[in-house]
Amino acid sequence: MRKISFVFVLFLIFAVFTAQATAGILDDVKAKGYLTLGVSEGVAGFSIPDSTGRWVGFDVDIGRAVAAAVLGDAEKLKFVPLASKQKIVAVSSGQVDITSRTTTWTMKRDAKQGVDFTKIVFFDGQGFMVSKKAGVASAKELKGATVCVTAGTTTELNLADFSRANDLGMEAVVFDGKKEAWGAYASGRCDSFTTDVSQLASFRSTVADPSMHFILPEVISKEPLAPLVRHGDNQWKDIVTWVVNGLMEAEENGITAANVMEMKANSKNPVINRMLGASGDVGSFIGLDNDWLVRAIQAVGNYGEIYNRHFGPDAKLKIPRGLNKSWKDGGLHYALPIR
Repeated sequence: MRKISFVFVLFLIFAVFTAQATAGILDDVKAKGYLTLGVSEGVAGFSIPDSTGRWVGFDVDIGRAVAAAVLGDAEKLKFVPLASKQKIVAVSSGQVDITSRTTTWTMKRDAKQGVDFTKIVFFDGQGFMVSKKAGVASAKELKGATVCVTAGTTTELNLADFSRANDLGMEAVVFDGKKEAWGAYASGRCDSFTTDVSQLASFRSTVADPSMHFILPEVISKEPLAPLVRHGDNQWKDIVTWVVNGLMEAEENGITAANVMEMKANSKNPVINRMLGASGDVGSFIGLDNDWLVRAIQAVGNYGEIYNRHFGPDAKLKIPRGLNKSWKDGGLHYALPIR
């Protein structure tokens, strides 16, 4: 009897630990009632507080779409500003549920640092900015130049590789955050500032006369930017991945924030019917109900609407879509089938 009791106690302990191990981020988010979102410390167009203190931007809208899909409310978010060197550990340690802030998907990060990337939301590349007064037309003319750069980033490594490969002898002036690196460049401490081209455009838009700063033509790296989640929680990774897929698939099928309910009610397209929950049960594949994507689209629109809101012709920060167009328009974004 003692042996049986001991075995039973061990079984109960195992059951408790198993339940704790399988209670993943989705359950935690539902229990809290909000989503903890890691964002930048302030990059115009991507994630930055507006004049009222409300966080806005492309990366913010990705987080709002996930909150809408999971919690039914795109505003149920707690924002955690993260410096570049914090963005990986904040996810791997559980400080945030998702990081959505200009983070490059690399092999080391994906395989060795306790995080999983979801789906690429922005195809970017690293470039250089110089003052108009410098009279420089190419990054290969920056021999011996001082370059402001953020510590602990792929940007710093790419700068070293580019300088070495082209025998330029550039001197990296390293800062903990992008805002500090930008401020040092803007004050004249460095000859150049380097980061992703989209962020160069973002920072340039904040100065009184943007025409005084040139983004040089060279793009020296591939920077596929993607939201990331803690490694090992497959369901949570699937949710974030398929919310982004759904926003892209919505654009491919002409589904917008304005027409999503009409499309759900009246479309004869079986692909649209599955996506919007009018038929099938795809929500159950990721542990959500069948209106998960409807809520996400209602909250922020499809991928194209998000892009245009922050980078399009009517936005303050105008960045041509280029590689970020749908594959149907010659870009690289290709939504996986929801079925």
